[in-house]
Amino acid sequence: MRGVAVTPYSEVRAAGVTFDSMVDEISALGAKDISVVVQWSQRDVNATQIAPHPKETQDDAVVRKMLRRARDRGLRTTLFPIIWMERRAPGKWRGTISPTDVEAWWGAYRAFILHYARLAADEDVALFSVGSELNSMEHHEARWRALVAEVRGVYRGRLTYSANWDHFEHVRFWDALDLLGVTAYFELTQEALPSVTALTEAWRKVREVLLDFQARHGRPLLITEVGWPSQVGGAQRPWNYAAGAPVDLEVQRRCYEAFVAVWGATRDFGGVLFWNWWGPGGERDGDYTPRRKPAERHLRAFFSP
Repeated sequence: MRGVAVTPYSEVRAAGVTFDSMVDEISALGAKDISVVVQWSQRDVNATQIAPHPKETQDDAVVRKMLRRARDRGLRTTLFPIIWMERRAPGKWRGTISPTDVEAWWGAYRAFILHYARLAADEDVALFSVGSELNSMEHHEARWRALVAEVRGVYRGRLTYSANWDHFEHVRFWDALDLLGVTAYFELTQEALPSVTALTEAWRKVREVLLDFQARHGRPLLITEVGWPSQVGGAQRPWNYAAGAPVDLEVQRRCYEAFVAVWGATRDFGGVLFWNWWGPGGERDGDYTPRRKPAERHLRAFFSP
């Protein structure tokens, strides 16, 4: 798998970014896969209800249209549900969920995942993720196994789970899935503008760890998310998209160059989905998208035969 994630929160028509154009541009990059991200929300880490959000949840009709357009463009499709947290206190995010009523939370989560599993089945999606970065809930192994079995009852494609970059060894239900999913926001440097050489060496060490993890579990490894905000410090803490630092296109470019140098020739793993193709991009944009930024050429190189 070699593709790009897209988060269809909204269209930016003034910049020519529509739901259709996002799919078309990903195809034009040379990608083979697209991951369409969908989300429901819960109020905070202690909440027990998970439901569509009036602004942060995209209509199913839009999601279906994007999946169909992607398939028409020759892209394999992944449907990637995540929980969006409405209130995030410092240090609190979906990886620290601690519901006041565990039974109620799991009931709500089951409804969320099965809703999208049925949609994935309807749209002949190639890969479906049963969860993303839910560190604090991963120890409920029996519940995960039961949920995976239910999903397989309505959806016949491949399944994964997207574990956080610093927590993937804690998951105990990998054998119930088809691919090992890991986000790759590894803290590879403490330099604000590291050299490509330093980043490449750091990635080589991480690659050894991840390929060993893959070998031990006997399943293909899929990097479900990897990307860097194009802002100062983006290489130091690539997960910190909300830092609000000044735009730095060069640090993002170097990060892409180093990743492609290490992983571009690596064929013995499940693949990678870059995060992500959304928003206007360009020289004033500090978000993850490489759209119309120097990093874009390295992404195209990664996808080239």
